[in-house]
Amino acid sequence: MGLSVRLRKQVDRFLLDVSWEIENELAVLFGHSGAGKSMTLQLIAGLMKPEEGFISSNGNTLYDSSGKVNLQPQRRSMGYVFQDRILFPHMTVAENIAYGLKSPTKPAAEKKVKEMIRLFHLEGLGHRYPREISGGQKQRVTLARALIGKPDALLLDEPFSALDNVLRVEMRQLLRDIRHQFDVPIVLVTHDLLEAYTMADKVILYSGGQVARVGHPSEIFNNSSNPEVDFFLALNFPLLVAHTP
Repeated sequence: MGLSVRLRKQVDRFLLDVSWEIENELAVLFGHSGAGKSMTLQLIAGLMKPEEGFISSNGNTLYDSSGKVNLQPQRRSMGYVFQDRILFPHMTVAENIAYGLKSPTKPAAEKKVKEMIRLFHLEGLGHRYPREISGGQKQRVTLARALIGKPDALLLDEPFSALDNVLRVEMRQLLRDIRHQFDVPIVLVTHDLLEAYTMADKVILYSGGQVARVGHPSEIFNNSSNPEVDFFLALNFPLLVAHTP
């Protein structure tokens, strides 16, 4: 049933005031640094609280300022992956993945963990600790942990930015391969133009804490009829504009 967001949040002089909704698709939040993209994910996940707004996921209200609804993060059923690949160093790969289950029983947890290890190509690594695996493998573990509990949505905050180009390509392909198996809304924050072009079903272009434009990547980057959007892209992404036919 998708993810619906209407948020207003003031932090010092910065005001985030956005509204958008997506279905079970991959939406990229794209824009300059400091536009409010990562803040949006934190608000959706419940790590920050808006001044006012509304958030619903899969038909469930997570936050409603008018109705005084504000579910705690652990009740929001959100998978959240940061660029820093935060894993528990004292836990094995299998234990880190299992941590994403809400209330696992041992036999069921073991079965689900084995399935996630297979899906994310982590065979033979379940007994290892984070310090013993590569950066790309760590990011696979964080994705597996985020999805094992079958969340209502997956939030990805520049998850591949710390990887080299080869690993980044591999992780993009992995995300393409698994996304339809889980069939949930995915919100990806990225500064990478290639990721935005090749991964997104929908691009939500942020500028100065507001949504400047929403549409298919080709509509956003190639066929803009809005002078303000054209100016924003030329100012912040000149190489993109220079290579746009």
